[in-house]
Amino acid sequence: MMPTLAFQRLLDCAQADRPVAAIVLGSGMGRVAERLRAVQAVPFVEVPGLQATSVQGHHGQVSLGDWAGRRVLLFEGRLHYYECQSWRTVAAPLQTAQFLGTRVLLLTNAAGGIHDALLPGRLMLVRDHIEWNRPYCWQGLMRGEVRPSPYSPRLRQLFYDAGLTLGLRLHEGVYAAVTGPCYETPAEIRALRAWGADAVGMSTAREVQLAHDAGLECAAVSLITNRAAGLSDGPIHHGEVLTNAAAQAERLADLLEGVLRRLG
Repeated sequence: MMPTLAFQRLLDCAQADRPVAAIVLGSGMGRVAERLRAVQAVPFVEVPGLQATSVQGHHGQVSLGDWAGRRVLLFEGRLHYYECQSWRTVAAPLQTAQFLGTRVLLLTNAAGGIHDALLPGRLMLVRDHIEWNRPYCWQGLMRGEVRPSPYSPRLRQLFYDAGLTLGLRLHEGVYAAVTGPCYETPAEIRALRAWGADAVGMSTAREVQLAHDAGLECAAVSLITNRAAGLSDGPIHHGEVLTNAAAQAERLADLLEGVLRRLG
């Protein structure tokens, strides 16, 4: 796919003033984008390697602009494996961010809380992840394989500092990534809890791992929008996720803004 005129303009702006960070917004977090003073915006379908989003709550647009005195690249929504059936397409935003000059990737997601402290509305800073969406992922866990966490200690500290300033108590935990699009069964949640997962969702882990391997500095924060399957009285539905994400969007935006102000 040849770059469109709109994407070329975004590229020119990024080359003139390199973004210090790229931010990926999760489900229902569109209001966070209101903090960005955009100078260029391009739909996903006009960006090489990307495609239109199909999940409600994901706008599907890349914007470049200013936030907290920093030039920022903002992905308003993301693509999931269950939409595009291609990990290459899932990873395309991080490749776009790298191509446009950023070296810091901040991801957000909506997640189900597994840890007892992670009730709807809480924010979890991701310390590490479990890629349950990899074939036979349990084999490595059973062999006791150890790999370094791809989540930057420096960026995690910036999130903690920003949270303290705002009076937010961030829970630190392990994010389990599943393929989706269906929600997990109670039995699967019991298995994930036994493996050390604190929250569960359908994104982030593969993106972060690939970005880290490509040399980007990464951090991620989960907005807990519901209790995971079997941990609450009612069934889980996407409407609940979107409603709770929208309700907490301002807090998340404040936290991201605090991190951006602290970025060197």
